[in-house]
Amino acid sequence: MKRRDFLRFGASKAAEVVVEVAGIKHQDVDVSWIRPPFALAEPAFLQACTRCDLCIDACPHDVIFKLGSHVGIMAQGTPALDLTSRGCHLCTDWPCVTVCEPSALTLSVTSDSTDLSDPEDDAPPDLAKLAIVTINEATCLPYSGPECGACAGSCPVPDALSWDGGTKPVIDQELCVGCAMCREACIVDPKAINLALVTPKTPAAESS
Repeated sequence: MKRRDFLRFGASKAAEVVVEVAGIKHQDVDVSWIRPPFALAEPAFLQACTRCDLCIDACPHDVIFKLGSHVGIMAQGTPALDLTSRGCHLCTDWPCVTVCEPSALTLSVTSDSTDLSDPEDDAPPDLAKLAIVTINEATCLPYSGPECGACAGSCPVPDALSWDGGTKPVIDQELCVGCAMCREACIVDPKAINLALVTPKTPAAESS
């Protein structure tokens, strides 16, 4: 093996080890950001993402941003969402995903899911939940009396946000994908919409 090839091989193996460690430590790094829709699992994402910024440029709502140095060298420069500040619009043509050449973002479709090449097919792709979104009834105005409705019409997922008695917003966790558009629309300060990260399933959790 030539010296140049040997060094390249060594660097590649070192990167794999670092990525494995980064995958373990990911939950401890920063909980204020998540990956864009249809991102691979974190270790695989870090290996695939080339930091080309194409998904950032493709986002028509400027929601995707580049992570800074505070997240560590392995994640620095990779794309992310901060749903505490802005919601994901769940664009019907998924421009951030379709532009990703290394497939760090890749549509997870089933045989019954949408065919992006068919304009008549409106079935949504099989999108994993981005975050867990809940309503803080202690601060949400309609739950204490005053009418509001600021979040009405903000949810891009049919029936994920409904209205109890026509006045109080209710989130259907089975339908909600955690885009946080309702949080962005909320006029209460602090926001009456809470966000929590989706806890990845472990083999032990799946078997229990």
